[in-house]
Amino acid sequence: MSPDRIRVTRSARETEALGAALAPALRSGDVVALCGPLGAGKTRFVAGLARGLACVARVRSPTFALVHEYRGRLLLAHLDLYRLERGEVEGLGLEEYAERAVLAVEWGERLPAEWRSDALRIDFEIGPGTDERRLQAVAEGARGRQLVAAWDDLVTAVPGEAS
Repeated sequence: MSPDRIRVTRSARETEALGAALAPALRSGDVVALCGPLGAGKTRFVAGLARGLACVARVRSPTFALVHEYRGRLLLAHLDLYRLERGEVEGLGLEEYAERAVLAVEWGERLPAEWRSDALRIDFEIGPGTDERRLQAVAEGARGRQLVAAWDDLVTAVPGEAS
């Protein structure tokens, strides 16, 4: 089975369900780098992660605040790097968040290389249908590969079509 997994969702609800299905595999210090264009479903995926971690707050895009924290089974730090240049990311205190939280990072391609090296990267594409999204899980480092394996195991029962 390929280490890179692709799922197609046809609604925001299905995209959230993928996030919720992955949540049980997460632990503090994990980095989930979400990459893709505006409107591709990154925030909806984080809403699913939050639900799967038993966070009760409503998930919103942290574009202007940069970071939102959601408390549940684990602390979820939801970061949005859209407005930051690569050099500005280092000043966010990622180390402190990683010590106590799962990091879900929108515009994860802007993370410094050392943060991406062991992350689970999920690439989002907007499909031809209005609400269709294509999500591909990819990893290079050991922990990221463990999360790809969890993605493969945990998302099989989620609505959508494996490709």
